[in-house]
Amino acid sequence: MASKTPVGFVGLGNMGNPMAKNLMKHGYPLIIYDVFPDACKEFQDAGEQVVSSPEDVAEKADRIITVLPTSINAIEAYSGANGILKKVKKGSLLIDSSTIDPAVSKELAKEAEKMGAVFMDAPVSGGVGAARSGNLTFMVGGVEDEFAAAQQLLGCMGSNVVYCGAVGTGQAAKICNNMLLAISMIGTAEAMNLGIRLGLDPKLLTKILNMSSGRCWSSDTYNPVPGVMDGVPSANNYQGGFGTTLMAKDLGLAQDSATSTKSPILLGSQAHQIYRMMCAKGYSQKDFSSVFQFLREEETF
Repeated sequence: MASKTPVGFVGLGNMGNPMAKNLMKHGYPLIIYDVFPDACKEFQDAGEQVVSSPEDVAEKADRIITVLPTSINAIEAYSGANGILKKVKKGSLLIDSSTIDPAVSKELAKEAEKMGAVFMDAPVSGGVGAARSGNLTFMVGGVEDEFAAAQQLLGCMGSNVVYCGAVGTGQAAKICNNMLLAISMIGTAEAMNLGIRLGLDPKLLTKILNMSSGRCWSSDTYNPVPGVMDGVPSANNYQGGFGTTLMAKDLGLAQDSATSTKSPILLGSQAHQIYRMMCAKGYSQKDFSSVFQFLREEETF
C-alpha cells in the first residue's frame, strides 16, 4: 500500500471530500489543494500533504484529480496564474470530475496536450451518498489508450467507470443525465404535493409510486418530501446534497448545448427557469430536492 505514488487532488467540496477519502482508503497518499484552507484541515490532520496552489500540486504529483463547481473554477485551476498547467510534468494524467461546458473540457485538453500531459473529463453521478460509499458513476471522455490508467484511480471512488468517447463526451453524458434528473425531481415534487393536497399520506403515496410506473430515482432514493425517507437532504431541512445553484448551472449548460445543436428541450428549459427562480428566492444553498418546498410555498402557480 505504502508504495503507491501520490495523487494530486484539487477541490474538497461536498463531492471532492468523500472522493478524496476513498482514495486514502485505497492507500494513495494525497497532495491536496482547496481554495478554502479549512476544507483541507481534516486531511492535514490525517497526515496528507496540503499545498498552497494547484501549480504546487502539479509539481508534486503526475496524476491529478480536480472536482470543481463551475467552468470558470476549472479554467482557473488549470490555466490560471497558479494553475496546474504552469508546472505540469510531461506524461501527467489530469482527470477533471467537475461538471462543466464540454467546449471548456476540449480547450483544457488541447492546452494540456501542448504541455505533454493528458486531460480527461470524468464527471460523476450518484450524489454525496454514492461519493461516501464509493459507488459513483464516472462518465469518461478522452484518449482511449489512457482510459485504463484513469479507471485504476476512478475505480477507488466509483462502482461504474464508463468510457464515453473523445474529450467532452463525459460532460455531454453528465449534462443529459442532470437535465433528466431535474425534470424527474420536479415531476416527483409536483406529484407528491398534489397527492398530499388530495389527502394521501406521503409515505403511502411514495410506496405506491415506487411499485408503479411513475417510479424514479427522485421518488425511491432521494425523495423530496420531509419525513418520507431517512438520510436524504429532505430529512435535514434540505442541507447538504446537490445544491440548487449547481443544478441551475448544469441546466444552463444543457440549455447552451441544446442551442448549439438545435435540439428542442422544452421540459429542460422549463426546469432551468424553475431552478433559476428558486435561486432568486432564497433556495440557492439548499439541495435541489427543495423544489418540493418551493412548490408548496408558491401558491401563485
